[in-house]
Amino acid sequence: MLDKILKILTVISQVILIITAIISLVTAYVVFAPDDLPKPFRLVYANPLTVMPVAASAEPAVEPTATEAPHQLVPGEGIMVDMSTKIINLVDPGGHKYIRVTIVVEFAPDNPEFESLPEEEKNAYLLEFEEKLTSRLPIMDDTVITLLSTKTYEDLYTAEGKEKLRMEIMGLLSQKMPDLHILSIYFTEFVVQ
Repeated sequence: MLDKILKILTVISQVILIITAIISLVTAYVVFAPDDLPKPFRLVYANPLTVMPVAASAEPAVEPTATEAPHQLVPGEGIMVDMSTKIINLVDPGGHKYIRVTIVVEFAPDNPEFESLPEEEKNAYLLEFEEKLTSRLPIMDDTVITLLSTKTYEDLYTAEGKEKLRMEIMGLLSQKMPDLHILSIYFTEFVVQ
């Protein structure tokens, strides 16, 4: 009797293991296979330039008085730009290492009165700011691709390496676009292989 129970449990565990392996293989294929190959479904990415307005606060707006400074935006309160997913070869003697990364850059609005604008003017400002950022997207893409193509696997696989890369990207983008204030850089996808 105990023998039959053990055989049934063994078969069940093998079936679960096989199903898990198949799901893992399908997931890897969908994520890493080129998009021109047939797939059971396709990953759909948001518009590469998704501008998200500053989050509205639940607290009533308080006008700054002459003695208090206007609110300084902190990371998480700015306008986000998704730079889309990039797959870049790393510096590797065999040429087999690469990074797949999606970067979101957060900008502070260049209009200090942005938060106090009426809704219609705020929307018009966002459209204008989006056009400005769209025109700069090739500069941002080139900067990131050029920087990442100089990195090795060892430079990037640790938490310290990722943080150093974040600071390097922020510094280079700030140099190339001095009229824009970058609040933060976010990695929404980061795979090094």
